[in-house]
Amino acid sequence: MRPSHITAILKREFAAVRHGQHTPVMLWGPPGVGKSQILSQVAESFGVPLIDLRLSQLEPTDLRGIPFRVDGWVEWAIPAMLPNQKRHGPEGILFLDELTSAPPTVSAAAYQLILDRHLGEYTVPEGWAIVAAGNRHGDRGITYTLPAPLANRFTHYEIEPHVGDWVTWASHQGIDQRLIGFLLYRPEFLFEIEPNQTPLAFPTPRSWEYAHRALQKFADAPELLLEALQACVGPKAGLEFKTFIDNMARMPDVEAILRGEEVAIPEELDLQYGVAATLVRRAVDAMETHEAHRIYGHILDYATRLPEREMGVMLVTEMFRTIGRPLLAHPGFTKWARQVSDLMLYER
Repeated sequence: MRPSHITAILKREFAAVRHGQHTPVMLWGPPGVGKSQILSQVAESFGVPLIDLRLSQLEPTDLRGIPFRVDGWVEWAIPAMLPNQKRHGPEGILFLDELTSAPPTVSAAAYQLILDRHLGEYTVPEGWAIVAAGNRHGDRGITYTLPAPLANRFTHYEIEPHVGDWVTWASHQGIDQRLIGFLLYRPEFLFEIEPNQTPLAFPTPRSWEYAHRALQKFADAPELLLEALQACVGPKAGLEFKTFIDNMARMPDVEAILRGEEVAIPEELDLQYGVAATLVRRAVDAMETHEAHRIYGHILDYATRLPEREMGVMLVTEMFRTIGRPLLAHPGFTKWARQVSDLMLYER
């Protein structure tokens, strides 16, 4: 399931807590696909805290607490990291990450927390949702089989990387447009992991964010850039991306396109993707400014001129994903839509 759909499901799941209809959620997926980031976005959208516990790094006493003697009796000190209504608020999300990587003794403690919403003398506040996540068998990580009674207490969703969702996120996060253009051009490199191989670096949505940082850190040291990119996403993806970047030096003048000038469309497909990614970024930058209408119009005119209509569809689709319905109200959109009425406009 694509990340945007997972996000929508988790928002509904959190809202259901207020009506007593919450069911704990288990997210499955390979490393680096953004499971933690999705939870952060959901918590932020509701304005509630997120408590992220990495179970693989905990001991059973970290959840159960430490015993101490009181008047001849043994009581348990409740861990401060668990949700507390006074400290953290009446609502929030408890995220039990790396559940399948936790030792059985820790997962047993988590089992009671999930099953009964309490552990020993501790009780999860009523307004808190419980979400867990873990890697699948075959994801080249340390995994334990989830016990059937525990698995039956969750609803299960499997996250798969999706280029469209990643581009939408990247366009709003200021990710380098060259990187966005490359993954639009070569979407198979967004995520590539071979279960039978063990490279230290490989492409994932998370490692591409590291590659974005490398572009900034080594902008003035081109002789080091290739090695830096390969250190983030692996030898093959790093080399392909560096070659793409080198070709971007021949990209046409995007500013001239935004001024409405008739700029020659490059023949090379990778350059066309590079132009498209840059135009989408400029459209995002223009949102809620007095220049937005003009810039949208010139980009739509450019999309209309593209000889390969599918390329124009891709460009306008990515604009729609990042800008939303204001794009549909632009007169240039109607003109473009008539030209491609027999093609799919965008994917829901």
